[in-house]
Amino acid sequence: MRIGVLNNLRAGRRRPAAARLAEISRGRTDVVSVETEGAHELGPALAELEQREIDVLVLNGGDGTVQCTLSALLRDPTRERLPAIAPLRGGRTNSISTDLGADRDPARGLARVLAAVDAGQLARLAVARPVMRVRSARRGADQYGMVFGAGLIYRAITLVHRTFPPGRQDVFGAGLVTGALVGKVLFRPTAGILTPDKCQVRLDGRDLVDAELYLLIASTLERLFLRINPFWGRGPGGVRLTALASRAQWMALAAPGVLAGRPPRWVSPERGYVSERAERAELRISCGFTIDGELFAPEPEEHIELCADRRITFVRA
Repeated sequence: MRIGVLNNLRAGRRRPAAARLAEISRGRTDVVSVETEGAHELGPALAELEQREIDVLVLNGGDGTVQCTLSALLRDPTRERLPAIAPLRGGRTNSISTDLGADRDPARGLARVLAAVDAGQLARLAVARPVMRVRSARRGADQYGMVFGAGLIYRAITLVHRTFPPGRQDVFGAGLVTGALVGKVLFRPTAGILTPDKCQVRLDGRDLVDAELYLLIASTLERLFLRINPFWGRGPGGVRLTALASRAQWMALAAPGVLAGRPPRWVSPERGYVSERAERAELRISCGFTIDGELFAPEPEEHIELCADRRITFVRA
């Protein structure tokens, strides 16, 4: 079994972490490492690893690194095999690796993967998860990822990038902004960053009643950063989606339960709260959106399709 390690040197922990990973894998002929300085180097790096016929791809980076890697791997319909993906908690935001149960220390995560390979027990760390495909005719190539957010989510991440230096654009910054937004709901729920967006939504062919939303978020993860889990809908679909309409009632009372996935009993679509599991979601929006923290600028009257028709084997590093 061959292991490939991709070090994104622009991720949160950068070169010191890459050096520690190199020390752990030193002398191993079954491990090959590559480094990237930006998204433009990702394709050649993956091509180099693919030539080595790797079985497990270890990603030393954050959610953005995982998102770019999944997109590069899954866009190619002729690709015959995919490696198992082992994300380390090596970025500014690590919702994907944290949800999978990765170790806080990227070096310990890599050591765990290598120990499981040596013992022939990698299967016990493996888990299959659906990956969300985001398709827009305006954008050209499909994007793949685990968390999609539109409007408010896009503006909140933009605010984190604008407010905090690179070293603090992580769960710390996201947590402060989330707390501030929840507090703002108590007083001025239609001002500034919380201004509702026009958004037409169809879930498995059914139109949602509301076309003006405060928030729309979809994911294939079990939990997001800070263990937030704003999904409570049931069903067989792979896309977990929650929408909060501009007419939603008593948001201050609902917010704690909504963020935990355990809303009060009175929370319902009739009161402006929708949470479902869908096979397919179709959106028509004019606001920006984000996929795993990567930002996509607004396009007028953009039609976006979300589905989770691919499953990937991940490894808990």
